[in-house]
Amino acid sequence: MKKEMDNQAGNRHSKKNNNSRRQFLRGVGGVAAITVAGLPFAEAQTAPPSQLPIGDRQTRAEHAMRIRQQAAQAQRKLPTLPQPHNGDEDLYANRIGCYSKAMPHDEFGVVEPRAYQALLQAVTTCAHSDYEMIPLGGSVKLANPQAAMAFEMEGSDPHQFALPAAPKFNSAEQAAEMTELYWQAATRDVAFAEYDSNELTKQAAEDLSKLSAFNAPKSSKRVTPATLFRGATPGDLTGPYLSQFLWLDIPYGALKIQQRYRVPEAENDQLTDYNEWLAVQNGHAPSFGLSFDETPRYLRNGRDLAEWVHRDFSYQGFLNAALILLSYGQPAIDPYNPYLSSATQDGFSTFGAPYILDLVARVANSALKAAWYQKWQIHRRVRPEEFGGHVHNQMTEKAEYPIHAELLNSPVLEIIYNQQESYLLPMAYAEGCPTHPAYPAGHATIAGACATVLKAFFNESYRLPATVVAGENGLSLEPYHGASLTVGGELNKLASNIALGRDAAGVHWRSDSSEGLKLGEAVAIGILTDLKATCHEPSRGLRLTKFDGTTVVV
Repeated sequence: MKKEMDNQAGNRHSKKNNNSRRQFLRGVGGVAAITVAGLPFAEAQTAPPSQLPIGDRQTRAEHAMRIRQQAAQAQRKLPTLPQPHNGDEDLYANRIGCYSKAMPHDEFGVVEPRAYQALLQAVTTCAHSDYEMIPLGGSVKLANPQAAMAFEMEGSDPHQFALPAAPKFNSAEQAAEMTELYWQAATRDVAFAEYDSNELTKQAAEDLSKLSAFNAPKSSKRVTPATLFRGATPGDLTGPYLSQFLWLDIPYGALKIQQRYRVPEAENDQLTDYNEWLAVQNGHAPSFGLSFDETPRYLRNGRDLAEWVHRDFSYQGFLNAALILLSYGQPAIDPYNPYLSSATQDGFSTFGAPYILDLVARVANSALKAAWYQKWQIHRRVRPEEFGGHVHNQMTEKAEYPIHAELLNSPVLEIIYNQQESYLLPMAYAEGCPTHPAYPAGHATIAGACATVLKAFFNESYRLPATVVAGENGLSLEPYHGASLTVGGELNKLASNIALGRDAAGVHWRSDSSEGLKLGEAVAIGILTDLKATCHEPSRGLRLTKFDGTTVVV
């Protein structure tokens, strides 16, 4: 295994570096015992364990209690943050700006007042009996609203975090985000490698450039095919659209897994018929399903990516990234690793591979708790799928809503109508969006937390060896010869791919994704901070680059 990992790192390193790597990996079984830099924690307030009498269990127990108490006291001292919302719930009595899927609706897709009032009753009292009284329109249930009230024993309490208000229903920003979603749906089958040459993606970039409040990456103040549908984190605009961690082989114990996946067939859009759309809004199971390509493929377009984030488990992409990074050995490890300078020790249960793999999974559910509080208790933002029904009824003159004219005047609506004879947002999934509110995106919040953990453990400036790009048909990987791709940049890109892949499916808004990444980042930093006092090793803390480009030591 040692030889295999050396080969994966390529031939760019000197013989000296290869020797040091072999020394570093000595004694590895299964997964490399890679050590990591000191975690970015605040200085511990208790005496280090080395000062405790050996074998004194009572003293050890008292010390453990003090660690728990001091972490709790530090969290208790944090200021209570305001929780702003966009006001749509109060502004529109018919709740058109709010999430309502799975509850009963009228013929225009407007939620029945009694049902939404029951939801408000439940999230106000937080009584289990009130949640059980929320009327449903079909057999589909709401997704875990009581998770919004769960506590967390590591890091900050889920209610301690705050997000800016989501864009308003009638705003130019919401119109811009919806326009982008229609374009993402219209171009799902365009290969990422063809964005520069495809007429539809060129038209999308031109149209999005005209919008007054489109908050997305641009070049010289314009959206271009090279910035189209990309994230705004450092590294997002460098190299291929997809992160290397979605293409490279995954070392999985004794196996090596190729990242070729089952993907849907082209032109396989869902919920484009109004009656089917309305039935799904009312909580009925879809009557149709996806049809799949018989040949597994490397991810190569928006439809493939949308299906990947449809079937992934919560931290899957970042577990894969961790395994890939661990296979590179010492050069990929953060230079502040407390064991890199040790003459006698390697990390394992602390600052080693088991530690990394545990934490990248551990932060995922903590991130979800924070996201669920924002979703159900604060924002209850309408999903794009629901908003698309309002667009359809407005465009067909069946109803009138305060939708911003920049969306209604976009040429993408006629492109969509000509494809499906409705103005509904074409969905990538037969069931449409999940049955929980939009803001923030759960996938994005998990991605923000997991990427932050990995940036804390690995050398962000390390250049990935043997980089690749998928061919246009997704049947092969080809060498990538562009600008160097770094660990930090590709982890950021992976987080954006996973977040915006849900946008490509039609189930989230761009701001759900961008703010979700930041929320997850804050959750992870809080957990890492609390873990400082549990480690014995001396540490200078880890430097990591946040999604806004600033470098921090926590």
